[in-house]
Amino acid sequence: MHLRSTTWIVVAAVLVAAVGGLSASARSQSVGNPATEWNAIAANALTALPGPAGGAPPAAQVNMGMVQGAVYDAVNAITPKHHRPYLLKRRFAATASPEAAVATAAYTVLSNIVSTVPASIPFPTKQSVLDSLATQYADSLAAIPDSPFKTQGIASGNAAAEAMIAARAGDGRFGPSQWAPNTAPGHWWPLTNPATGQLILDPTPWVGGVKPFLMTSSSQFRTPGPQALSSATWAREFNEVKTLGAANSLARTPEQTYIARWWQSTPVLSWNAVARDLVERNRLDLADSARLFAMQNLAAADAAINCWNDKYYWDFWRPWNAIPRAAEDGNPGTEPDPAWTALITAPYPEHPSGHLCLDGAHTHVLQMFFGDAIEGGFQITSVSTFLLPADPRTRTFASFSGTLAEIIEARIWAGLHYRTADVQARQLGTNVAEYMTENYFQPVG
Repeated sequence: MHLRSTTWIVVAAVLVAAVGGLSASARSQSVGNPATEWNAIAANALTALPGPAGGAPPAAQVNMGMVQGAVYDAVNAITPKHHRPYLLKRRFAATASPEAAVATAAYTVLSNIVSTVPASIPFPTKQSVLDSLATQYADSLAAIPDSPFKTQGIASGNAAAEAMIAARAGDGRFGPSQWAPNTAPGHWWPLTNPATGQLILDPTPWVGGVKPFLMTSSSQFRTPGPQALSSATWAREFNEVKTLGAANSLARTPEQTYIARWWQSTPVLSWNAVARDLVERNRLDLADSARLFAMQNLAAADAAINCWNDKYYWDFWRPWNAIPRAAEDGNPGTEPDPAWTALITAPYPEHPSGHLCLDGAHTHVLQMFFGDAIEGGFQITSVSTFLLPADPRTRTFASFSGTLAEIIEARIWAGLHYRTADVQARQLGTNVAEYMTENYFQPVG
């Protein structure tokens, strides 16, 4: 389902007017914007958690949605420029300190996320993470003079955080695995850790069962699915990744190898950093900043949920499953290679691409606010552990559409995905963002 209705065109026009053509007053605040400061704190803290404790990319995105949704509500409750609230219906005094509201909402949700990781999950740094967050919150409050305005800001932040925490209670985080093992052709099977002999499993397989933030169900935007194993398209995509995605590929250029490794980064970190940079460069005010971060991260959170629901629904085999077992797919256009290995591997089913589900959602929201081509470009610094010491970590991109086109190729060059999984994932993320735009965050009055 791809929303291209007249309603979307009207809403898009409103958004362009509201966020694309920002007024002078909307560009009045850049230095010391508390929304950008706490966005960075949240992104860094959440992605640094142990994978099973929520640090894995799809789980970190779900958690980031919680934080930014609460920050938006806290700011939206005190600013004259009022949009539809996400959860918090209450209004607070316009004189309330926005710095106190943002810091309180972000800190309270973050500390709840960290402190409620189940005791059964190893998390040796839990207390130090909580202590670090408490210190950053104390520093934020200490910089605000004591006054009734500060007290009102704290109250708004607490109310927004409490609404989010209550809404997400029992939402499916840390629930049962979505995987039903199946060894038949076409189904994914995990790799084995050679050191332990144990299967390498998804650290957060429950993401697809989490209650959505925006959608009506966790499968609302089900993708059309992988190519039929008997099809000519399957044979073509199989042979493309077989040639370009092998660990020892002679067809993949050194630059393509570097790019494939470079994109083994976390979308939560990459796209929030891009957003912070564009907020500063365009001098977005606090209300627009908070709304951007909320729209971006809530759309991406639901894209992650729908994507992981799709992964375990389709349960499609990865190239390293399919290529050695090609004699079992019934397609004369595919030939097995028992020794084939991928440049990079991942511990969950292939379809659709998790990276591109998140990329599609993040970039669609960024396009709404800033357009596709960015004057002067934008930079992304990769935190990929697959990069070599001499590899450049920061790269500059001219447009969001061009960046997405590169990621589609990079996932093939890495040996991770077939082209269909990348293209459908990008569309899934876009569909979620469009649905959000039609149903949430609209101006009041």
